Amino acid sequence: MPRAAGPGPVTAAGGSRAFALLLVLTGAAGLLASWVITLDKVKLLEDPGFTPGCSLNPVVSCGSVMKSDQASVFGFPNPMLGLVAYGIVVCVGMSLLAGAALPRWYWLTFTAGCLFGVGFVSWLQFESLYRINALCLWCCLAWIATIVLFWYVVSFDVRHGFLPAPAGPRMFFAEFTWVPPLLHLGIVGMLVLTRWWDFWTG
Repeated sequence: MPRAAGPGPVTAAGGSRAFALLLVLTGAAGLLASWVITLDKVKLLEDPGFTPGCSLNPVVSCGSVMKSDQASVFGFPNPMLGLVAYGIVVCVGMSLLAGAALPRWYWLTFTAGCLFGVGFVSWLQFESLYRINALCLWCCLAWIATIVLFWYVVSFDVRHGFLPAPAGPRMFFAEFTWVPPLLHLGIVGMLVLTRWWDFWTG
């Protein structure tokens, strides 16, 4: 429940059980994806001929994605970053389940991290579709988790006044939080469908 000092603005807030579980589940999904990709990356480094289990065809080819320069954009495998980032998400969710009320600055910092995450996966989506020309199923799981996480955290911030917004957006997020992530995922799905339309329909 939100907590404030006197009648002033909300200075700290906890989340509902549903919101906390969503953080735990999206963080766990991202952790699972990052862990599996990390293991396969290590095997690929040990044996260049190794074929990851999710390399199913020329389009769904995790190996092609893992061998790309984009897979280590910061000088180390991207999933190692995910192991840390998604671990933090799980910890925040567990804290909320335990009844924690986190201060505004924490939520804004957490939101900034989510913004970086959704921006990063958006770039990876573009690179995967139009530069690497292959998909990684585990990466797709991380994309879904990050997109859902981002929009629900933004909704939380807007509804609690941590991000300034007019009454209209506050009411919208209060009633239709599920709409933005659904639209976002729908757009990504359409891009994937149209990018390899001939392959999917052939």
